[in-house]
Amino acid sequence: MTNLLRGSMVALVTPMKSGKVDYGALERLYQIQAAAKTDGVVICGTTGESATMTHGEHQDVIEHASEFFSTGLGPDAPHLIVGTGSNSTHEAVALTEYAAEKAVSGVLVISPYYNKPTPKGQIIHFREIAAAAGEIPVILYNVPGRTGLNMTVETTLELAEVSNIVGTKEASGDLCQVSEIIRRAPKGFSVVSGEDNLTFPMMALGATGVISVTANIVPEKVRDMVHLCLDGDFVGGRKIHQDLFSLTETLFCETNPIPVKTAVNLMTGSAAPGGGVWPDAGEFRLPMCPMTNAGLDRLKNALRAMNIEIESGVHV
Repeated sequence: MTNLLRGSMVALVTPMKSGKVDYGALERLYQIQAAAKTDGVVICGTTGESATMTHGEHQDVIEHASEFFSTGLGPDAPHLIVGTGSNSTHEAVALTEYAAEKAVSGVLVISPYYNKPTPKGQIIHFREIAAAAGEIPVILYNVPGRTGLNMTVETTLELAEVSNIVGTKEASGDLCQVSEIIRRAPKGFSVVSGEDNLTFPMMALGATGVISVTANIVPEKVRDMVHLCLDGDFVGGRKIHQDLFSLTETLFCETNPIPVKTAVNLMTGSAAPGGGVWPDAGEFRLPMCPMTNAGLDRLKNALRAMNIEIESGVHV
């Protein structure tokens, strides 16, 4: 379990077509990430538009991924991490129990959104989910910008004592909080970045990797940066961080995952890691919608600045 959160993990988009998940395109994205040597693939997260999926769809995507990673990617397949969170403990437990029956490496569980529970409520919530997961590692996800509530250092550290809660994806943006969690966490508990442009400074503080939106677009560059930092080469890691900074900022110029999914669509048909081509990631689910013209122009310019081929088979 200690290696689960070490490296570059992608928060993968979910291709959709005619109102349904496009499993053919999804398999191609899995293959691209495996070829890029991405360490882990996170499905059914915020970037994967999980909030717009029915529970049946959510389960179907988990089952399909479990089978494909076991049979279609070979022994060097990335870790498969699945989002099973909800603001309802009952629903999160049900999804976690389902995932635990499949061949998954771990589950990522967002702190309850909208309800804004007290720290006591958060602790009970995550303990219930950890119990439902059994032997499957559980990763906390603190993202106050989505949930409306920061999970405190003390809450995180109390949950870190639960045997199968192995780490946290920190997207609070508070480097002091990150530093304190890392300083006080028990052995074997990892912190990974949940904000791409803070990955480098977080790794300088002792974080072990990232669950990355940007890795949807440039998986090899994100992996190189993370592994340089893991190897202690922060000069080399800083260079890639600076090279990626403007692109990453642009990928969040509108609500995630609108820009990153649009970027995949702009790259459709161009060469991808592994010798294949980037698939069409398809449509958005409302209330996600296409980018504004100004945002789209900014995104195209950012991709061109990175010498990324775009508009070869564009669907935007």
